[in-house]
Amino acid sequence: MKTAYEFHTLDVFTQKRFGGNPLAVFPDADGLGTESMQHIAREMNLSETTFVLPPESSRALCKVRIFTPSSELPFAGHPTVGTGFLLATLGRIPLQEERATVLFEEGVGLVPVEVRAHAGKPDFVQLTAAKLPEFGPPPPERVQLAALLGIHPQDILDGADRPQAASCGVPFLFVPVRDRSVLARAAPDIARWHAILGQYWARDVFIFSRDPELLGSNLRARMFAPEHGIVEDPATGGACAALGGYLGVRATIADGTLRCVVEQGFEMQRPSLLYVETELESGRVIAVRVGGHAVLVSQGNLRLD
Repeated sequence: MKTAYEFHTLDVFTQKRFGGNPLAVFPDADGLGTESMQHIAREMNLSETTFVLPPESSRALCKVRIFTPSSELPFAGHPTVGTGFLLATLGRIPLQEERATVLFEEGVGLVPVEVRAHAGKPDFVQLTAAKLPEFGPPPPERVQLAALLGIHPQDILDGADRPQAASCGVPFLFVPVRDRSVLARAAPDIARWHAILGQYWARDVFIFSRDPELLGSNLRARMFAPEHGIVEDPATGGACAALGGYLGVRATIADGTLRCVVEQGFEMQRPSLLYVETELESGRVIAVRVGGHAVLVSQGNLRLD
């Protein structure tokens, strides 16, 4: 049995170190069991840690298991994007052309991952959600959601944009608010979290506004997942995949590609940009893609002896 495992850390959904969402990747994790993976993820104490293993499917490049500090996830965006970027950097995804597509075997199934190269090096990674968006039951009342988030009930929109839960493998409750000043003063009441959302279909909350800061962005967002050991996440690709479904059913076009750039993590001093594409056909969502940049930060060995 191996007694040391190589790991790398990256910042994902950014082109600058110390921005985006940090990720730890163990590119050769064969031999580690589930319990060890969970211990390691808790030790790394990042939003997620991934473990790359030999695939069970002959179609997949590898199997990728994703852990938060407290639990395993069947799918998540920033771990998928970051793992794709690292494997391409290590030469495990050949980049003879400007674009290379592989399949990652994850808990939700086979996830297509496209790596775009510039000057022979990975530059941008985009995943296609393995599951089409599905929508949950009606959420708690606005008064309860406002209390949960430390904002006023009138700050939460209730028109075409209104609270709704959606999932592309991991459920999120989407809560649209008036503007980014509401986002800035949101202060989740962790003590109320389980009481209000403990029995609900989605326990992670993605609060957003169509009031971005940067030219070229479309939305500003924050995401809170205390029951996964993540009080706030700086960039949430899995949520943005489900967001593609949320936006798709509200689209004013019936056919074509709906594109959206999401700002996240700015309030945490970890600015992130996530690029979301929703493919529509006859008014139906037929595909959702999420992509972004990444940058390598560190590498080392974790000892188990």
